[in-house]
Amino acid sequence: MKKTIGMIGGMGPLATADLLKKIVLMTDAGCDNDHIRVFIDNNTNIPDRTSAILRGGKDPVADMTDSIRVLERCGADCLVMPCNTAHYFLPRLKELTSLPFLSMLEVTAKACAVRYPGKTAAILGTRGTLQTGIYADALSAERVAYILPDEGQKDVLMDAIYGVKGGVDLETVRVPMEALISEMQTRGADYFILGCTELPIVAQELKLKAAFIDPTSELARSAIEFCGYKVKE
Repeated sequence: MKKTIGMIGGMGPLATADLLKKIVLMTDAGCDNDHIRVFIDNNTNIPDRTSAILRGGKDPVADMTDSIRVLERCGADCLVMPCNTAHYFLPRLKELTSLPFLSMLEVTAKACAVRYPGKTAAILGTRGTLQTGIYADALSAERVAYILPDEGQKDVLMDAIYGVKGGVDLETVRVPMEALISEMQTRGADYFILGCTELPIVAQELKLKAAFIDPTSELARSAIEFCGYKVKE
């Protein structure tokens, strides 16, 4: 029997739409009925995850739990979160439900190990994601080498990420993002992990030139396979 997906969305809304789009485009389907049933709670009440981690902002777990309960009632067979930073709270969330969570960090780290063996990743993400070390831990578990952005580069990433959230013209971050990629390549980066769900949107909109691993796509692939469907090659 085919399974269904429950998506804890709203972190942010465009990133949620991006994951759904990738699930649809990546599923090997010939008609509507060949696609996966997806339940989405686009919960924009969930407090900012980076603020909670770095500045003592409101804990997002209560609102995330509301989404879990909604998706449980819908009949979801698994849970996904299209927000990298939110995975810092994943251990707490797992204790609140019997539904399996698919971790975008774990599937991304495995993809890095398979596609770029012996190469060095550059981890891109929010200050919250980078400070917690959640990606560094996932990569280390797969023996993947990595480097991190410096303080100035973190500012560039935050401008780009919150530019997507705020609907800002991304041309304003083109030059800084291109410089960031060049500088990190000079430092030894062979490819880049787009470790915030807004960053694949930035990379696509600006047509940035580099080798990328897109965690949103990796999560989509994992969800498709978990539900018993085929990934379109």
